[in-house]
Amino acid sequence: MDTESVRLFVLCAEKLNISAAGRELGMAPAVASARLAKLEKRLGADLLRRSTRKVSLSLEGADFLPFAKEMLAQEDAALAALGMVTPTVSGTLRFAAPSTFAQNYIAPILPKFLTMYPDITLDLRLSDTQFDLIEGSFDLALRNLEMSDSSLKGRKLADDLRVLCASPSYLADHAPLENPSDLARHRLIAFKDFSARGLVNREGKKAQFDPKLAPSCLLCDDGQSQKIATMAGAGVSINSMWSVHRELANGSLVRVLPEYRLDQDTALWLVYPKSNVLTAKVRVFVDFLLDEIGGTLSDLVRSDVIRVYDQ
Repeated sequence: MDTESVRLFVLCAEKLNISAAGRELGMAPAVASARLAKLEKRLGADLLRRSTRKVSLSLEGADFLPFAKEMLAQEDAALAALGMVTPTVSGTLRFAAPSTFAQNYIAPILPKFLTMYPDITLDLRLSDTQFDLIEGSFDLALRNLEMSDSSLKGRKLADDLRVLCASPSYLADHAPLENPSDLARHRLIAFKDFSARGLVNREGKKAQFDPKLAPSCLLCDDGQSQKIATMAGAGVSINSMWSVHRELANGSLVRVLPEYRLDQDTALWLVYPKSNVLTAKVRVFVDFLLDEIGGTLSDLVRSDVIRVYDQ
């Protein structure tokens, strides 16, 4: 298969503009259109929908795109192994991440990355609702999870620790919270749904954070809004330590039942569609995030602030 035509298709999928993609590869618009048509004939499928107003991916094009990217990654890696080329760090990188985490940790360091790699265009999708990586043609995503999806691979960014929090004003106005069973008498703030969450202490004793048992419950699908509502006195919530460590340190939040934490073996992962070879643009972004954020987050989990609250 003509990999130059495949490269043209990937650029068209990123830019949704055949002429612009062709110009980037030194092709006139007519030549680019002809190359794409030849590729589509070779595959027996229309990869792009064309109209006088816009270009969009067809269903077949969306299915073919991750394989096209893999072909190019394999070609670049093979040539680099032979010393024939240095992989070009350029192109559009589609990255999905939780909005709360991105606001606090990723957005502030983006200028440094873009200065280091001026030929990369970052296409960010920031939401606490997860996107499907393969269907959305994402190159990379940050996920807070246990790695179980066999269609994905990943690198661990940092351990995660999720704890129960409430505001001092809420705790002053409500019944004492000394045992997990006391949660059933309190207002709870749940993330997205009413699912019960397992809790565990250092001795392995189990408990539950169950919104269905609470007299009232607030549901949120945005982590930052959940934290703000907790600080305002709306109730008790479970939060990642990376999100609330400053508030715990300055006293605007208090750790509730400090001997307990969420009973899940989760971590922050940088995940990508399963592949033997990462493209250069994804590799440098993963390495950048590990260097800039990974150490800070790992230190946070082990920090004196956390040890104080664990005592």
